[in-house]
Amino acid sequence: MNLKKTMISSFFIQKMICFFAIILFCIKLITWRITSSLSIFSDAMESLTNIISSIIGLCSLYISSLPKDKNHPYGHGKIEFISTAIEGFLISVISFTIFINTFTRIRYNFYHKSSLLSKLDCGILLMFLTSIINYFLGFLACKIGNKNKTLTLIASGKHLKMDTYSTFGIAIGLIFLNKTKCIWIDPIISIILSFFILYTGFKLLRNATAGIMDETDKNLLKKLSFYLNEKRSIYWIDLHHLKIIKYGSALHIDCHLTVPWFFNIKEANKEVRKLTILTKYKFGTKVELSVHVDACSKFDCIFCFNKTCQVRKHPFHKKILWTLNQTSYIEKKQNYNKNNSKLIKKTL
Repeated sequence: MNLKKTMISSFFIQKMICFFAIILFCIKLITWRITSSLSIFSDAMESLTNIISSIIGLCSLYISSLPKDKNHPYGHGKIEFISTAIEGFLISVISFTIFINTFTRIRYNFYHKSSLLSKLDCGILLMFLTSIINYFLGFLACKIGNKNKTLTLIASGKHLKMDTYSTFGIAIGLIFLNKTKCIWIDPIISIILSFFILYTGFKLLRNATAGIMDETDKNLLKKLSFYLNEKRSIYWIDLHHLKIIKYGSALHIDCHLTVPWFFNIKEANKEVRKLTILTKYKFGTKVELSVHVDACSKFDCIFCFNKTCQVRKHPFHKKILWTLNQTSYIEKKQNYNKNNSKLIKKTL
């Protein structure tokens, strides 16, 4: 029931974002027609990206919320990366549209030596109004998204906040333009904003590609490694081959856990359950953990801090901290026993 309430809350906020995105786009488009300002046109095109992202986000939220089935054993979370890629591509196209329109206006100003701008006071007032509404929606989306751990809603909120800053900057630029009557300020603001939109589109495409290709999230791996290192049991001798795959807001974690060789299946499963509970407590219930249990060897004795062990082959030397390098890289285990063997010879 809590999950259902969470999804209803997220859907409602996303629908509200979609509705207001259309309203604000119409306001900015009317403002552009009144003032003929290139910077306002650029901001209107950026609002068009908000409409696109909100509609795609709404569809993404619905599909990603579908339960796992026979054809999708890991769920439908990957749709978020596909929708992000589409959004990034469309935003990039809009950026080039702004470029073309800006250079067309620059050529007009160059040949006619005049400005088409009018009623800037009205335009400035409307820009401030839309920026306030955008910021409120962005703040609300980030708050609900963080509470419900909904990545799509968090992304929408951040996008709206960035749109607020750009709209506010345009309004300040138009005030300066209205005072100085320097017509070149308008196209300069438009070009700067188009670069910003293009960067946003490129960043979205980059993130989407990383998600689809299951690129390693080093920050997340580092965070998990340090957390498990702090909470580790005395029976967790080693943790390696740690990998995280994202399926939208869900995480699938694979790892190898080394436990004492004399543990039976029941005792080993107990340690795996401890690891699972800790991970879910830290990263939420949408975490799926797959643990391969390894038996310790005589080479692990020098790093094992279990003082109750009665079958130790070598004395304890030092405790190894589980860092990103220690837990995630596959090459680590290949040289693990070799390095331990050298260290055992030195200590003896």
